[in-house]
Amino acid sequence: MEEQAAVSAADIARIAGVGRAAVSNWRRRYGDFPPPVGGTASSPLFSLVGVENWLRERGKPFEISLGDRVWQRLRNLGDDLSLGDRVGRVATFLSRRGAEEWTFSPRYDDAELLELLDRFAGERGAREALEFLCERYVEAHSRQLSVTPEPVAALMARLIGPDPGVVLDPACGLGTLLLASGGTRLLGQVDDMTTSCIAAHRLLLAGADMEMYGAGALLSDSFEGLLADAVVCDPPFNEREWGYDELVGDPRWEYGQPPRGEPELAWVQHCLAHVKPGGLVAIRMPPAAAGRRTGRRIRGNLLRAGALRAVVTVGGADLWLLRRPEPGERPPSRLLLLADPSTVEEQWRDHLRGAEVPGAVRIIDLLDEEIDLSPARYQARNEHAGEAFLEVRRHFEGIRPELPSLAVSGGKAAFTTIGELLKSGVLTVPETVEEGDVLASPAVPAYVHNGASFAAEPTMSKYRVDPERLDAAFLAGCLRAAGALAPTSSTRIDLRRTRIPRLPIEAQRAHGEAFTRLAAFEDALREAAESGLELVRLGLAGLTEGQLKPEN
Repeated sequence: MEEQAAVSAADIARIAGVGRAAVSNWRRRYGDFPPPVGGTASSPLFSLVGVENWLRERGKPFEISLGDRVWQRLRNLGDDLSLGDRVGRVATFLSRRGAEEWTFSPRYDDAELLELLDRFAGERGAREALEFLCERYVEAHSRQLSVTPEPVAALMARLIGPDPGVVLDPACGLGTLLLASGGTRLLGQVDDMTTSCIAAHRLLLAGADMEMYGAGALLSDSFEGLLADAVVCDPPFNEREWGYDELVGDPRWEYGQPPRGEPELAWVQHCLAHVKPGGLVAIRMPPAAAGRRTGRRIRGNLLRAGALRAVVTVGGADLWLLRRPEPGERPPSRLLLLADPSTVEEQWRDHLRGAEVPGAVRIIDLLDEEIDLSPARYQARNEHAGEAFLEVRRHFEGIRPELPSLAVSGGKAAFTTIGELLKSGVLTVPETVEEGDVLASPAVPAYVHNGASFAAEPTMSKYRVDPERLDAAFLAGCLRAAGALAPTSSTRIDLRRTRIPRLPIEAQRAHGEAFTRLAAFEDALREAAESGLELVRLGLAGLTEGQLKPEN
């Protein structure tokens, strides 16, 4: 089996018990590292046997677990385009294992794989075995598969409440949100038969009472007319072909026809159409959906009806928390807007009960020309701007930018270059960074490292000086001035041509001290600017909200 197996850099890192950066370093440093045998330039694959032999020759510890052997066998039975089908097939095997006789198919099954899989499930359990393979599958197709992060899924589950009953996810992917929800009956739909197969068997192996369909919910609603107790959803963002033309006038659009460029608002209304009156919806949305002008009318209608109850920023996206209004129910007067999710659970429960909570904004104040529901926009209203203003002001007043004393020089400097210094041995490029080395990168101006040794990223330029002939702070200042921040691997010729003044070592040290003080001056100016802008923001908020007043 191993002779056929090919592994990715991530697989090698797991086998050897190192980080992925270490594998990249091995490939650069060692000419005899096994070459790629497949994959792409950005995601190469390597011979498993070749990697094992290479690690063994260098005495590097490695161990291939039974689970990884199953995964490598599964992955190498065909191309990555059909990998999902193979995962679905083994998911079916695992969910039926021990319950009924498996009908072996020479076309779809591999005897060695099933033997390994049976052993793996015997050791770990069928459910854990499938979860392991799903993790590897998601990792291998991270660009194609969008999976809700587990902490976000767990939070969404808690926000719809304990014991939610029947839970629907109309864009369920691999079933992550449904598994987290704790519902007594789980209903899922996803627009891909392979994905729906894997999701269904994940739910079955978890012991769920479930129903799953492989079709797109907006255009082919498999649960038409059904009302769940709660709905969770992490829909695909920015879909172009979501059914705008086919769904004009659809009865689900109770709050308005979703614009062509607002598919997420179609998903919001689909979810509301499938939850009982008084039932909760938690749906993950792109931040732009809270403020795009094209969605203004629908956002306004959701607010006026009392359907949208909270918008919470979580992990680079927003959670919209909705409650389907009950007939004759009086709409709430406030919307909960939170840019920090750390206290959302308690605030959400209190908000639903009608209590006054921090972060609740009057809906009448939101119904302006924009109806922008972005939590960050209202963050200043949710904090005590007065106390924060005083704290930031104390910090601002403690910033003391100090310029070095510099005088005009009438002389002309002679120059050498980085390339000449490297040739002469005054300057070297170290493999690992140690205290006193000079570092620079495209994102960070040159500086002298002061700390423990470490392995620098490939994007870092690194130099080690002969301290008797070249001052490190002087070199860092020259690189900072020249803006020579590109990595050595991509623009080596430019770095070699960077000019360095020819100065005696004492003059270099004096220049190095001046460069260091200029860098500190720049940092202080930047800190003062950032604190100053924060003071303006807090001052405006504090005066507006009555938390600050003029002293005169």
